[in-house]
Amino acid sequence: MADTQKQIVTVGVTGASGAILAQKMLVMLEEDPRVTRIHLVVTEAGQRLFAEELNIASGDLKQLPSRILGYSVQKIEVLPNKDVGASIASGSSAVDAMVVIPCSMATLGAIANGISDDLVARAADVMLKEGRKLVLCVRDTPFNRVHLENMLRAQQAGAVIMPAVPAFYHQPKTIDDLVTQYVCRVLAQIGLSQEKMYHWTGTPASKKAEA
Repeated sequence: MADTQKQIVTVGVTGASGAILAQKMLVMLEEDPRVTRIHLVVTEAGQRLFAEELNIASGDLKQLPSRILGYSVQKIEVLPNKDVGASIASGSSAVDAMVVIPCSMATLGAIANGISDDLVARAADVMLKEGRKLVLCVRDTPFNRVHLENMLRAQQAGAVIMPAVPAFYHQPKTIDDLVTQYVCRVLAQIGLSQEKMYHWTGTPASKKAEA
């Protein structure tokens, strides 16, 4: 992995399907030596998502990261989604990048239209106004016109729109293979390329033609 400046990353988790994506993201960030702190904000629907898809009950919110990862965490700090006065709600807070994974259409709509009525949306708004990296892992299908227009609006404001679409060119054998490759692609967007990421090098025919 290439050397980069130490990073502080915010992870938002909303109610769209894909708790396993958030789980893998947190595992990789927690284990990445280039990351010094992770701010985790989970909406009420996001907490329900962990319970329904991974059988992880919220309980004491401060203990949620340890339950998600299955071991004691060192870098992850949970911030209540209702706390719009938290540190990451200000542009003066030292946050390098933010990923909303998965990102519901409701959260996308709030971010795209500057409606900062919870911490996920406000923290995302801060990233946009400060010109910092914001990746929205939108998860829904099919998209209606409102969804598409909100994606375009958010992208024009500076966000990266990265739908939770699996890749198959690396010949995945398991669900974890699909999840890992997608999350690696997301992390590459915020300057945290992973050794686990598969890199396409061309088809055999193309390589033979170049020889």
